Amino acid sequence: MKGPFGDVFRMVVRFLAARDSQRWGIRSMRCSLVAATILLTAQARAADWKENSQTGELFRRAGVDGTFVLYDVTADAYIVHNRARAEKRFIPASTFKIPNTLIGLTVGAVGSVDDVLPYRGPPAPFVKAWAKDMGLREAIALSNVPIYQELARRIGLERMRENVARIDYGNNEIGTTVNSFWLSGPLMISAVEQTRFLAKLAQGALPFPPGLQRSVREIVLLERGPSWRLYGKTGWQNAPDQGVGWWVGWVEKDGRIYAFALNLDIREPSDAGRRAELGKASLKALGVLY
Repeated sequence: MKGPFGDVFRMVVRFLAARDSQRWGIRSMRCSLVAATILLTAQARAADWKENSQTGELFRRAGVDGTFVLYDVTADAYIVHNRARAEKRFIPASTFKIPNTLIGLTVGAVGSVDDVLPYRGPPAPFVKAWAKDMGLREAIALSNVPIYQELARRIGLERMRENVARIDYGNNEIGTTVNSFWLSGPLMISAVEQTRFLAKLAQGALPFPPGLQRSVREIVLLERGPSWRLYGKTGWQNAPDQGVGWWVGWVEKDGRIYAFALNLDIREPSDAGRRAELGKASLKALGVLY
């Protein structure tokens, strides 16, 4: 079994194998493993999944390899292009700035999204506008890597590890270097897992103070229309070279929440612009944006 359910399955199998071999013997262990398989299979199939040909055609026309997932929270239903890739984990890159902000606020590494953090990056960074002190509101809009690395250092490795596990973010693995685990690994997350995390944030349902979740939602608001609001964040693993690009977020429309996640292979710099372009086109094709 692959994807996030596969990881859970393997964990349950290991636990049950150890427990049952000690207490009830091989026969009982086999029964428990069968029960675990049935349980996890039921969970994987609980939500409704639908492959969308319109979204797939957008990717084909663009000539890129990737996936798009839309999670309708109210219906507990997924609309997806390329489900196999949607369940595959990749390094989150700058999409991790969303949980990084929330964790930083929660542990008091910053008092608010407007507290100014010092710039400690290179004199000539990848994006020229990064090279100054700024608060998280401005830093997340510019996707300022050095500012968020400073935030991570203030949070510290153990507090970061505890809170990443608290929100069950992807594989929950942050390694031993607090300012790079979301850029070069070992942290990884799938598009499906991104939508689940973002759906909880959109609803204020994460295990953090509601006011802090509201602050994070505020600084990732991108656009609004007569009956909708679009929230989102890009990411580019291995920028400015070849890697995996992300665009994740959610739409609030007519009282419903639609969380989404797109990732694609960036083979040349121009592919980076296709992240939001394809994402918005997919949302419009599905009737979520006008």
